[in-house]
Amino acid sequence: MRGSRLPPRAAAHPEEARVNGLDDPAKKDIAMQLVSSAENSTLDWKAQYGYIEDIGDGRGYTGGIIGFCSGTGDMLGLVELYTRRTPDNPLARFLPALRAVDGSDSHEGLDPGYVPAWQEAARDEAFRRAQDDERDRVYFDPAVARGKADGLGVLGQFAYYDAFVMHGDGDDGASFGAIRERALRQAEPPGRGGDETAFLDAFLDARVWAMRQEEAHEDTSRVDTAQRVFLRAGNLDLDPPLDWKVYGDSYHIG
Repeated sequence: MRGSRLPPRAAAHPEEARVNGLDDPAKKDIAMQLVSSAENSTLDWKAQYGYIEDIGDGRGYTGGIIGFCSGTGDMLGLVELYTRRTPDNPLARFLPALRAVDGSDSHEGLDPGYVPAWQEAARDEAFRRAQDDERDRVYFDPAVARGKADGLGVLGQFAYYDAFVMHGDGDDGASFGAIRERALRQAEPPGRGGDETAFLDAFLDARVWAMRQEEAHEDTSRVDTAQRVFLRAGNLDLDPPLDWKVYGDSYHIG
């Protein structure tokens, strides 16, 4: 999986790299398309607010633009936020059930009405805005901040974000924090004087290891034939055109 080392980041576009972070609107849209290619097999991430299903990964229902899960607390947090802002909404009546199933894959109290209620809510701009805000608060903003603190450019910040989305920042051995610590045992990030490419190689190796600890994530193509492709090309700023594959499907951003 490891290839030849690329030149250090300083050799290419240092000024642009520090001006455009993943929070630049154009880069953020690219990030969302990349995540959607892996989570929903499409680049049209804005069509995913109403997506919801149980994909059999032990996390209960997965829904929305970054895969909020009924079993991991983030879907509960989303519906609580939505209900604080819009008390009379289609999902509010399911809050007791969401609290009860948190931490499990159970649908108790959710079936049969929860899926159609979610899809109804997705037609409400307030629910779509709540998804955007919870994505940013729980995943995007912390990932970008950690990436910048480690001296990483856009690709590295995206690698952090994608790991946050899949693994969360909990305290288990496959969380984002554990993945980063595993990488730090192999390489230093540029914020500590290390080479950015070498550190990202180590981070992606650690990410693949974490994914393989869980049967539902044993297909590591979102790293192997996507993020690693950009790294091998030296595209540390995620500048289009971008070509990658996930689960064997090809994608392009021009």
